[in-house]
Amino acid sequence: MAAGIYPYFRPIESDQDTVVEMYGKKVLMLGSNNYLGLTNHPEVKQAAIEAIQRYGAGCAGSRFLNGTLRIHIECEEKLAEFLEKEAVLLYSTGFQVNQGVISALMGRNSIIVTDALDHASIIDGARLSFGKMVKFRHNDAKDLERVLQRLHTKSILVVTEGIFSMDGDICKLPEIAAVCKKYNADIFLDDAHSIGVLGPKGEGTANHFGLNGEVEMVMGTFSKSLASIGGFVAASEDVIHFLKHHSRALIFSASPPPASVAAVIAALRIILREPERRKLLWRNADYLRDGLKSIGFNTLLSETPIIPVLIGDEIKTFEVCHWLQDEGIFVNPVVPPAVQPGQSLIRFSVMSTHTIKQLDFALDKLKKLDSVFHLAQETESVPTNRVRSEKAST
Repeated sequence: MAAGIYPYFRPIESDQDTVVEMYGKKVLMLGSNNYLGLTNHPEVKQAAIEAIQRYGAGCAGSRFLNGTLRIHIECEEKLAEFLEKEAVLLYSTGFQVNQGVISALMGRNSIIVTDALDHASIIDGARLSFGKMVKFRHNDAKDLERVLQRLHTKSILVVTEGIFSMDGDICKLPEIAAVCKKYNADIFLDDAHSIGVLGPKGEGTANHFGLNGEVEMVMGTFSKSLASIGGFVAASEDVIHFLKHHSRALIFSASPPPASVAAVIAALRIILREPERRKLLWRNADYLRDGLKSIGFNTLLSETPIIPVLIGDEIKTFEVCHWLQDEGIFVNPVVPPAVQPGQSLIRFSVMSTHTIKQLDFALDKLKKLDSVFHLAQETESVPTNRVRSEKAST
């Protein structure tokens, strides 16, 4: 803060488009999870307005008591059909899904097996449960098998992300599912960054690999491709019924407001109607990633619209973020405890609505960035064995 490079809580003064206003200046947004560009879509905004006009601004209670509206049930039914699951349950945030589902389902004799790079909400859900948490090496099915071989319990839940939120790589679900089947372990798939991005229709990671039947539970958020705020879990009717009566994060939280839920329904409709948005998203992601690599940047494991660039030093990461904002580009810094010391990075997030001209603008600035900070050369020797800091994950 004293150095003038504090990169958090930066106020945006416009909608989440490819270009935003900050401090009266136009800035290219390359740090948003608005993958399909739907947060400011006229149809989505109109749906939210009409929901407020019909239901009001809020629900004044929890889903368990007075806060269930017909629009909540409609959204759950549409998501269940979209994901080809028996039932869906809405939560007020995606964080609450992971926290509320894992803590409710896993008892004293249960074991939660998490990927080393799983999101903080997964870790917190495991901590709040009465079960024991163990980890396996990132996206490593052989190490998962090593872990499962040593466990002697009938209640095992393997939790992994579909698209990992920091490195932008995809879960090796075919290998992981095969190991889980061998050891009779259930799979909980965090598809927060995968819904709308992976799958034949944007249904997520399981459908991307044709393994929907091998995954017991899928969670997703509304704050990314679905252009709103909230979250959901999709599972069997029995699991959903249990969560409705045992998940504290659901029972003791106010229900999602009508405008947010209506926006999700509208966004889902557009996703199904306009598959070209997903194609443009992947075109843009590949274009930016290839451009970054051609300059000499280390993009780690990225193979999706999430593209990290390894910086290494924490303070230099803040300096790079600040420099890019001055040059008209918004990116997100990622530093310990989200990553190990010495592995700080800046994270780009691409949208389907970005133009090639905008991405070229970013790449031109990044060429200049490299000449200022000499990042491509300095990060060649930085180890890239991606593991969450122990502070964040154990």
